Amino acid sequence: SDSSDDVHVAPAAKTDRKVVVTVPLKAPSGPVAAQSSRFAKSAPSAKDVAVVPAPPPVAQPTLTPVPGPRDPGAPAVETGTSVPQFFVGAAQPVTFSYRLSSPAVVKIDLVNAATGAPVKSFTPGNTAAGVIESVTWNGLDAGQAAPEGRYAFRLTAQVGGAVAKSAQVPDTDRDAFDLLHNLFPVAGRHDYGTGAGATFGAGRGGRSHQGQDVFAKCGVPLRAARGGTVVFSKSHGLAGNYLVIKGDATDLSYMYSHLQAPSPFKAGDKVASGQEVGKVGDTGNARGCHLHFELWRGAYQQGGSPFDPLPMLKVWDAYS
Repeated sequence: SDSSDDVHVAPAAKTDRKVVVTVPLKAPSGPVAAQSSRFAKSAPSAKDVAVVPAPPPVAQPTLTPVPGPRDPGAPAVETGTSVPQFFVGAAQPVTFSYRLSSPAVVKIDLVNAATGAPVKSFTPGNTAAGVIESVTWNGLDAGQAAPEGRYAFRLTAQVGGAVAKSAQVPDTDRDAFDLLHNLFPVAGRHDYGTGAGATFGAGRGGRSHQGQDVFAKCGVPLRAARGGTVVFSKSHGLAGNYLVIKGDATDLSYMYSHLQAPSPFKAGDKVASGQEVGKVGDTGNARGCHLHFELWRGAYQQGGSPFDPLPMLKVWDAYS
């Protein structure tokens, strides 16, 4: 069987009859096996163990004492992280704040919480006591969106040979946040319709339906699934009032149509992830109040190509 996605983890506790483990963040669903040595290994379980996505980290926006460890002579440390979920393209970056009880040299690593691997380092250096300092991150790595997943800030404060750390690397909750690339565009109760005509590729009298319809009451706010730059903000006989946003740090373009009224955003405007761009409506050729939503690889109607957005919409719908 394919072992390419196998994840190995040491037991947190064990007896002759039971093994207790903490499920790693990157573990997929699948069978489980126990191994006590190179040559002693159980058969995989007959049934798969379902691994559900971890809930977001506990919000820690205010400074609180860290769990350590701390050497004698090292400063006491307080930290806080602005949000437990962060969307690429958001109006404000994720912010890590800290305060020391005595002066020290500070280094901060942003790590992938699943692997412990550093993603970015900050070197504030000499830091005074009692002053709240902070560093920020916009979710980008070399100009591209970093992979989705959980990340955590890890602070080290050093005075001579004495060191204080904000948390151990394996701690996946302290000063952690989940990085996400997109959020669901309809900010209210909704459904995907009951007929095949609402889906991507459905026939429309000699043309093809190039998006997915999401039904909601007229007037429900619509938000940018991904921040970016508005390339079209117009009205059309079929699409009604519509808006197209070229996403930041991605090759995707996002199209929203049948808006209740023209969007307040115009071509060239910058939009942040989650920012309201209009409201659900029924303008143009629309049967009932709904958002017609399209995703394009490349430029909208200018060399790009649309693809079925429903799988991605359902993923975004599950967490936002």
